[in-house]
Amino acid sequence: MSAPMVLLIMTFLFLFFGYMGVPVAFSLTAGVIVGTLFTDVTSAAIVQKMFDGIDSEALLAIPFFLLVGELMSSANVVQRVINLSLTLVGHLKGGLSQVVTVFSMFFSEMSGSTTADAAVMSRTLGVSMRKEGYEPAFIAAIIAAASTIAALVPPSITAVVYGAVGNVSIAGLFLAGFVPGFMIGIGLMVFCYFFGPIGIKRRRATFGEFTDAAKSSALPLMIPIILLGGILTGWFTPTEAGVVAVCWIIFVIIPALNPKHVRNLPRDFCYAGLIYSLPLITIAAATAFGWMLAYLRGAIVISEWITALAGNDAHLIMLLLVLLFTVVGDFIEPVPTIIIFMPLVNVLTEAGSINPVHMGVVLIVTLAFGLITPPYGLVLLMSSKFVGVRFFQALKAALPIYVVFLGTIIFTIYVPSVVLALPRLIMPQSVGCFVNPNGPGYICPP
Repeated sequence: MSAPMVLLIMTFLFLFFGYMGVPVAFSLTAGVIVGTLFTDVTSAAIVQKMFDGIDSEALLAIPFFLLVGELMSSANVVQRVINLSLTLVGHLKGGLSQVVTVFSMFFSEMSGSTTADAAVMSRTLGVSMRKEGYEPAFIAAIIAAASTIAALVPPSITAVVYGAVGNVSIAGLFLAGFVPGFMIGIGLMVFCYFFGPIGIKRRRATFGEFTDAAKSSALPLMIPIILLGGILTGWFTPTEAGVVAVCWIIFVIIPALNPKHVRNLPRDFCYAGLIYSLPLITIAAATAFGWMLAYLRGAIVISEWITALAGNDAHLIMLLLVLLFTVVGDFIEPVPTIIIFMPLVNVLTEAGSINPVHMGVVLIVTLAFGLITPPYGLVLLMSSKFVGVRFFQALKAALPIYVVFLGTIIFTIYVPSVVLALPRLIMPQSVGCFVNPNGPGYICPP
């Protein structure tokens, strides 16, 4: 059987089982197993590729980032960060919807997980918003949109996977993700101010109230400093930074702020391990699917189609990849999408002479956008279930918010000088800069 036909069968089975409600990992595995029956590839080789996909030290950072988010939420420490957010923006038009965005910008730098953000905000701020009369559909939409910031800013799990699989600097991706993450956060606040519900008008917090809230949340807010500071200074790898952050929570935050929670630590560890099993098995299955895609020359064929349309035009190549990832991201989660299409991305990155970190940030923003688009929209689906509203109602409320994401994607593609400014300033080597042999400083690629 021809390679294109085998690829068609694999893709059809994956989508078919996916629409039947089969988990992504098993849908991918079913497509791979059936596909191998029509090739010379053995089942043992596929199993080996699955294990190779998860045999990466960089991926060990994921369970620790997940554990950080779980410890913070289950120990009820996040309420202190919510109070700080309330003193900062609670008086603005939109009230709690503004707080959702600011809180997400804080909490995203602790958990790195979009689903953790959505779960925490739905259970805390979502309840408060309903009591104040916000429409449930809008609550689900704004929580889902704000949760996607976690896919961009450190310690983004999506960035960790992209860097580990694509051999791209994880620290560079972390730093470059700040600009689009900040743009989405500010864009959502502007949207809520001009187009969102008015909410309950609150008085502006006094300076004393702000300082009290800042002192109360000082220990939790040390976590982003530990994670990012340790990685950027070279003291820690991403995995080691996650371990240090967990130790900070267990030995400092919980004893100081909620000592009774110590008895629940075994449950938190077990729950984080269970959560980690979901992306881990998906990574294994996606690695096998991506390897079969490469073995059947699917990545080469698709890259030839794109280069035939775009030539060596970097902007057009990225726009076509954004279109592809937007469509694919509607059906598949970011982690398997990255793993499956990384061979294609690497070929096109080289063809367009694109900085790998720049390409990574563009695609990560696109995949974050896919988390709130139909028909899958994992984070929007999750927030709508937590809030208790139908998915299509939440989707209707989220449609105007798409403008914020589309504007951010376009900016990220066409203004790389701003997007890559932080990594070039703080870690020049992460974006391909090298020491100037003729003097001080670094020489960076255009």
